Amino acid sequence: MPTKKRPVSSKSSAAKATVKKAAAKRIAKKPAAAPAKKPRGRRRPVGPEVVQEIFTRFRADNPEPKGELEHVNAFTLLVAVVLSAQATDVGVNKATRPLFAIADTPQKMVALGEDKIRDYVKSIGLFRTKAKNVYLLSQILIEQFGGEVPRQREVLETLPGVGRKTANVVLNMAFGESTIAVDTHLFRLSNRIPLAIGKTPLAIELGLEKIIPAEFKRHAHHWLILHGRYVCKARRPECERCLIADLCTSPEKCV
Repeated sequence: MPTKKRPVSSKSSAAKATVKKAAAKRIAKKPAAAPAKKPRGRRRPVGPEVVQEIFTRFRADNPEPKGELEHVNAFTLLVAVVLSAQATDVGVNKATRPLFAIADTPQKMVALGEDKIRDYVKSIGLFRTKAKNVYLLSQILIEQFGGEVPRQREVLETLPGVGRKTANVVLNMAFGESTIAVDTHLFRLSNRIPLAIGKTPLAIELGLEKIIPAEFKRHAHHWLILHGRYVCKARRPECERCLIADLCTSPEKCV
């Protein structure tokens, strides 16, 4: 006997339709999956042949680069670098010319006194703290080092206001050592080219020490700082007049 078809309940049909509509709404509301991001390849520093060529060009263009902080001896250099933190060399020089004219030794600086030092450097940012540091480091140099600037980085770093960068500048400029002082310009430039890649000034310093040939090390940080300050600027690198534009692999390059 043929089986009888059960009559379809209008209620069950309506329920099924409701379920289908609800499912369709859920699918519509569900956000589309974001496209998978392509993995970024880590930029590699330029090779040793390129490093050699970069510094060969810097040397040919400027054989004896000089720091721009004015000073007359190791002590005034130390003071100038301490004052230069978060300040321009131009601003520091303007303040230190009259200061160094009357206080170019630790003894004269202590005799001048913290209040008068502060008056001389008040045009420089953080001048109160810096004046105090200059006075205190002058006292320490007299009491512990016979008024002489020590030639050891670790010892220099114990002086008020003196960090690794300041110590490296003094060792390089006053005593001719092949140290690399990493400021904001050099830090940016090294990561941009890139020469050494790092997230901290110390990482950049140690990276550059490994790759820069000995013949260039003494002047290396001056070349890089000056290039970063006047050519490879932060906002817009002036690649059209860059000595090493063809050797640079930066994605920010404008030529």
